[in-house]
Amino acid sequence: MDHKPASAAIQAQHAAALESLPFDDTRDFDDAKRGFVATIDPLVIKGADGSVVWDNTDYAFISGDAPDTVHPSLWRQSKLVAMDGLFEVTEGIYQVRGFDLSNLTVIEGDTGVIVIDPLISPETAAAALALYREHRGDREVRAVIFTHSHIDHFGGIFGVTSAQDVADGKVQIIAPAGFVEESVAENVFAGTAMSRRAGYMYGAALERGTQGQVGAGLGQSTSKGSPGIVPPTLEITATGETHVVDGVEIEFQMAPGTEAPAEMHFYFPGSRALCMAENATHTMHNLLTLRGALVRDPHVWALYLTEAIDTFAGRTDVVFASHHWPAWGEERVIEFLSQQRDLYAYLHDQTLRLINRGYTGAEAAEMFELPPALEAAWNTHGYYGSVSHNVKAVVQRYLGWFDGNPARLWPHPPEALAQRYVDAIGGIDRVVEVAQKAYDEGDFRWAATLLDHVVFADERHVAGRALYADTLEQLAYGSENGPWRNFYLSGATELRGANFGTPVNTAAPTILAQLSPEQLLDSIAIKVDGPKAWDLDIAFAIELTDLSRRFSITLRNGVLIYRETDGGDVTLTIRASKMRLIGMLGGDAESAGLELDGDAAVLRGLLSVLDMGDPDFAIVTP
Repeated sequence: MDHKPASAAIQAQHAAALESLPFDDTRDFDDAKRGFVATIDPLVIKGADGSVVWDNTDYAFISGDAPDTVHPSLWRQSKLVAMDGLFEVTEGIYQVRGFDLSNLTVIEGDTGVIVIDPLISPETAAAALALYREHRGDREVRAVIFTHSHIDHFGGIFGVTSAQDVADGKVQIIAPAGFVEESVAENVFAGTAMSRRAGYMYGAALERGTQGQVGAGLGQSTSKGSPGIVPPTLEITATGETHVVDGVEIEFQMAPGTEAPAEMHFYFPGSRALCMAENATHTMHNLLTLRGALVRDPHVWALYLTEAIDTFAGRTDVVFASHHWPAWGEERVIEFLSQQRDLYAYLHDQTLRLINRGYTGAEAAEMFELPPALEAAWNTHGYYGSVSHNVKAVVQRYLGWFDGNPARLWPHPPEALAQRYVDAIGGIDRVVEVAQKAYDEGDFRWAATLLDHVVFADERHVAGRALYADTLEQLAYGSENGPWRNFYLSGATELRGANFGTPVNTAAPTILAQLSPEQLLDSIAIKVDGPKAWDLDIAFAIELTDLSRRFSITLRNGVLIYRETDGGDVTLTIRASKMRLIGMLGGDAESAGLELDGDAAVLRGLLSVLDMGDPDFAIVTP
């Protein structure tokens, strides 16, 4: 890989950061090390086939002072999140950190343990639980709590329990209301696009090193196992709801529509410990994650943090979350939660103030400044979210994509726009010349804009691609934000070589199995290639034999509509179990378990117009 050194402009930016940021505040390092029990050495976790699922030794290079090619603040954060092992949070509560993007937490009960958030992959979850048992005894899992509906908090479920143990009542699964619906929808409906973009966001295909991936701010990266899901046996529906699980009293607080659509906090009175899920971590979080998701509501987020402070903080000795390290002591707990609350409230309120003065999202993001007290707090820095993209997310939430300027109402798409810019500037070589000048002057944002047009006008332009890759690399070196760095470096990697596609696919069979019949039919409708289906006018029925449910379906005008009904005038009835129907949609229309009653040509017509998406779609090239 033809890496370039950090430019003088980037080195100057880093020097300014070292001068202005409170690097003498080492409380986070003290807290991140506190309670350390043991780790695995080397921390390399493999799957049954011998493939590496997680390798934290990749980050052994993160030590000492920051190199020129990494923002010193991001380097500091990466040193913290690379710490791995089993840690005691307080008596009877342990965390395993550094075994995946997220933490696995263990609460000791009367006869066994409660596991909170079993990571992404069963392989990493099993290794984390094994480390706990090695040092605390072979205690049985009595319950698993999913704090919210993101895959890094439930995907490793089969590493700590089995579907059979849950079905037999040996293990209770506790989750917030709406957990299954939100978890499945996020990983299926736009899952192909999200997974491809997540490869950029987490730098999954990047080499690890000082000129490569150093982490994602929230954690190092995502594991590469086979995620699963188990529906809850107990759904939490109301704030104040209290349950005793294996002798442990737990008081719940609902927090929907915050960092995840289905999310909750909970408090352990016996331990004076508070779990904040992912709503209070040691970073500014995303209001709109760069991989794509629904825009989150910072106003509601702040309100729930205020409620948590008022309800729990005065009786809390330690606060912990599903990422990063805890904070101890009532004063520190209140300070930490208040800083996080003020961060999201300020982002929301001040963005709205600015857009009500007529500023666009890009303008508001450029002029936005956090209060000095928040800027001085490490936990508000943009290692995962950023002021820039969070401000734009607030604008998107309230106003949408259009900024009100009629000239921007109907722009040309990227390729057509690129050719026009290239022609107007004087040809593609002239654009590269102007971009080279911008690069030499340290104006990498302008150089990237110009070179984006070059590549979209002629993706094979060798000099343009090379300079574009160099430019993205410099932008990466200057970024405090882990996902920004990973996006820039991923773009540079693909410009210099081949499309690396989607390294990790989250739409595992066990997740697909949780699709409700309605979600399954919605997923079919999403796959219909409208123009190809314009001339189709078909009516058929699907009977889900394992669920005793029947749906009448039409496909007209490129739109698939379904209704649950016992009758209907159809020319084909498809009878299958839900999983067999999922298999059919995956391309298997021939094997046993699929019964057709009527005109099979109807099914062939449907399958001929389904577009399964492209997990390797281009991002930095047309």
